[in-house]
Amino acid sequence: MSARIQKYRNRAQTRLDTAPLREFTARFATAEEIENWDKHVTANPNGGNMLQSAAYASVKNGSGWKVRFLVLEGGGNASYNLVLEKSFPVLGRLWYLIKGPDLAGAADLGAALAACEQLVRSSKLNVFTIKVEPDIIDSDEAQRELAAAHLAKAPNIQSNDSTALLDISGTEEEVFKAISSRARNAIRRAEREGCQVVRKEQGPETYRALYDLMANTVNAKGSMPLRSYEYYERFWDEFCNRGQGNFFFAYEDGKPSVGAFVINYGGKATYKDGGSTQNRKQYGDSHLVQWTAIRRMQELGCTEYDFCGTPPAARIKDKTHNLYGMGMFKTSFTKTVTDFVGCHDYILSPLRHRLWVNGGEKVFRRIETARTGQQFY
Repeated sequence: MSARIQKYRNRAQTRLDTAPLREFTARFATAEEIENWDKHVTANPNGGNMLQSAAYASVKNGSGWKVRFLVLEGGGNASYNLVLEKSFPVLGRLWYLIKGPDLAGAADLGAALAACEQLVRSSKLNVFTIKVEPDIIDSDEAQRELAAAHLAKAPNIQSNDSTALLDISGTEEEVFKAISSRARNAIRRAEREGCQVVRKEQGPETYRALYDLMANTVNAKGSMPLRSYEYYERFWDEFCNRGQGNFFFAYEDGKPSVGAFVINYGGKATYKDGGSTQNRKQYGDSHLVQWTAIRRMQELGCTEYDFCGTPPAARIKDKTHNLYGMGMFKTSFTKTVTDFVGCHDYILSPLRHRLWVNGGEKVFRRIETARTGQQFY
């Protein structure tokens, strides 16, 4: 047993009189659990995340990453987490717990990661760093727990580590009243002027239409990098094949002008991909697309809608931020920006981690991008 693992057991014991920490064990999922992966993930303490799903596991597996299915158990509860694993010469293996671990709170991080460390060492997996990005809302208390768990801040990877979340658990009328008057007026005007939103089935025609709109937006605004069409084709296929993918389009002059791909995963809906043509004549079409998607997500049983990416709360009105325009649009539906703690490294080999952060990661990312033409993560 490592000294760090023993430390967390001791720390849990010393805090029994106040807020006791749970002890955790870590193991790999059984074949039955993997077969029913989405059912388990959506039962996690925070409801899971679409980037922990079976669909996303299928997208990433074989694309330079090995997928592992990790189960954390503590206090009679289980948390199912997707691990992306990649091997590097000299350094060994990197683990990336994408949008995980999914825990009841930040106080569980130290013990849960100590259990991961014990699993890694007992299985002789030669992992030098475990990269984590739990959906824990940033706060002074969360930062104290991150420090106690000896986590080192790393650059954020996912676009929605700061995001706009809308509660859609109420009735359609209640949700409509909760969004800003600016968004309501845009939706009503678009409807009055005859704008219609169409749901489209999966398939090459739909995929190409949305991809072209996304490329148009990126070329005009340069806000986010765009992966290859083949990547999105596979991504959209995997979610749609499981009944978790939804396409919405508005049209102008008979051609797609606004498009969105929205994922329903458990109780959470995520506006994952979107794009539009520039200098459109229709006012409010993009708001109407989102409102149509929100209503559909309610029908599918979702209670939260993630607009998937804004500037951090402190910079939401900063016009120099590359996501400023997106942030203004998304916060017309919900004013509150939620900042999660973001990405951190749990270091198992200090020497190899230093090699990683002092140039190793940049070198390997350049090599992989040159070799595959794809983004690293």
